[in-house]
Amino acid sequence: MKLITQPADGTAPLVKAIKQAKKSIQIVIFRLDQPEIEHALEDAAGRGIAVHALIAFTNRGGEKNLRRLEMRFLEKGIIVARTADNLVRYHGKMMLVDGKELFLLSYNFTRLDSRSRSFGIITKNRELVHEATRLFEADTTRQPFTSRCDKLVVSPVNARKRLAAFLKGAKRELLIYDVDVADKQMLQLLEERCHAGVKIQIIGRVGANKYVLARTLRKMRLHTRMILRDGKLVFLGSQSLRRLELDARREIGVIVNNPKIISAMTTIFHDDWKASIPSDQRAAKKRISALADRASKRVAKEVSKKLKPEPVVKHVVKAIEAEARIAVDPSEATEVLAGTLKKAVKKAAAKIVEEAVAR
Repeated sequence: MKLITQPADGTAPLVKAIKQAKKSIQIVIFRLDQPEIEHALEDAAGRGIAVHALIAFTNRGGEKNLRRLEMRFLEKGIIVARTADNLVRYHGKMMLVDGKELFLLSYNFTRLDSRSRSFGIITKNRELVHEATRLFEADTTRQPFTSRCDKLVVSPVNARKRLAAFLKGAKRELLIYDVDVADKQMLQLLEERCHAGVKIQIIGRVGANKYVLARTLRKMRLHTRMILRDGKLVFLGSQSLRRLELDARREIGVIVNNPKIISAMTTIFHDDWKASIPSDQRAAKKRISALADRASKRVAKEVSKKLKPEPVVKHVVKAIEAEARIAVDPSEATEVLAGTLKKAVKKAAAKIVEEAVAR
């Protein structure tokens, strides 16, 4: 079992696996804009590998791109299937190679996600590979899927039940990356764990709750969904703890207990935690900045009306002409000094407002 970490690893692990495929590739796509992955899949089909792509019927703002991708794949000999439209989204991200290796990802095949904090797990666990293959075949043929393996977390089939049990089982610590913890049941479970003495740290966003708070990752965009429990188990997947993603969309995740992967993810989480700020602090900074901007513009406008630059211009022009021995146009000098004065006043007013609000 191996860990893929974004943005450090980029497309290399996936491209390498596609190039090394011997018989087949099955890939689930919600978004794809990375040419290196697209070309690797096309090259694989060209050398006789059975490449089968299951492409989402829709995504936000990119439906035309999905249809164009289907046509490009078909022209290159890739077998294309489109998901059903019975769910709000088919948002899972995974790839199977030769029916033996599963790549379970919490990020899309996009440049943006590859520059964001996210993870993927590569496993040859037979139970997980078999279950993922069953899911791929069910969604490709638009047939109902029944879960037979609790390690593979599939929305809306078993995700709510499995993740609720996962949270309830925490005894000591929960480290969570999640862009939107908003489901009432999940928030209640987190609150209960908090009252039971479990240390809960969340990087991302949390719905209204006075007990469960989150921090915002500053150094990069957050895209992953991950829960580390007691340093022994980790959930990684595409579903947030949000009603829509638990109950109305196809999302795919996995629960594993690999010590090396858990250790690596824990280290990364703690580093990100140190580099994050409280979400309410970030909101406060934005509010202060907006107030300062509005106030400083008004102050600068009023001051520029009352402070006449002409006397200063005379001295400046005289000094420049004397020292540099060049002719200076007074009107141009007036314009430059007026602009400089306005900027200086605006900057000073903004700092005064920020310091006043911060006290």
